[in-house]
Amino acid sequence: MANATDPDTAEPSSPGEGLAVGEDGRVRCAWGIHPDIYRTYHDTEWGRPVTDERAIFEKLCLEGFQAGLSWLTILSKRPAFRERFDGFDPEVLAAWGESEVEAALGDAGIVRNRAKVEATVGNARATLDLWVAGDSLSELLWSCGGASGSSPEAALPEATALSKALKKRGFRFVGPTTVYSTLQSLGVVNDHPARCWVHADCQAEQDRARGRLADSTG
Repeated sequence: MANATDPDTAEPSSPGEGLAVGEDGRVRCAWGIHPDIYRTYHDTEWGRPVTDERAIFEKLCLEGFQAGLSWLTILSKRPAFRERFDGFDPEVLAAWGESEVEAALGDAGIVRNRAKVEATVGNARATLDLWVAGDSLSELLWSCGGASGSSPEAALPEATALSKALKKRGFRFVGPTTVYSTLQSLGVVNDHPARCWVHADCQAEQDRARGRLADSTG
């Protein structure tokens, strides 16, 4: 990882590297040891498969908000983000107007960046357009492969293609690095090193998720 304390702005660890032993004796990704909010996120969320549309939309938006900031900042503010952005319900956010945007910009509990707030609204509308066209965020993201590697662009070329596809559909703040971080956190790729105690669980869950998606589209 480029920054060992920040999972979603950093380069993925290579197997056997970037590990540490926690107070409970478990081997984890080094960034997932401290603080407690990181350890909980590492153990219960990062790399565990997500296929729900609303949850995917939320993570994609939060990764966009994270650009230029630490992921710790976003995690700490996530409850406020969820409250301000109506649970990241695309149908609700797509109907936002200038008054809702201004209210969000006045909320000190979130990241008050106009471009990112407006992008969230725009991304909600783009998501609805996807649905109308018979597509979904889940299908787009999970169409990517499951390999991991040393850098976002080199490890998963699909991230660059997916970034371009999302931008073509009207999404913003979805550059290749942000998209790859989203794929990591949503379990589309499993970038826990092999010796991390979470790796095997995430891999098994990923295999099951891909199986369910294949059955639903087959």
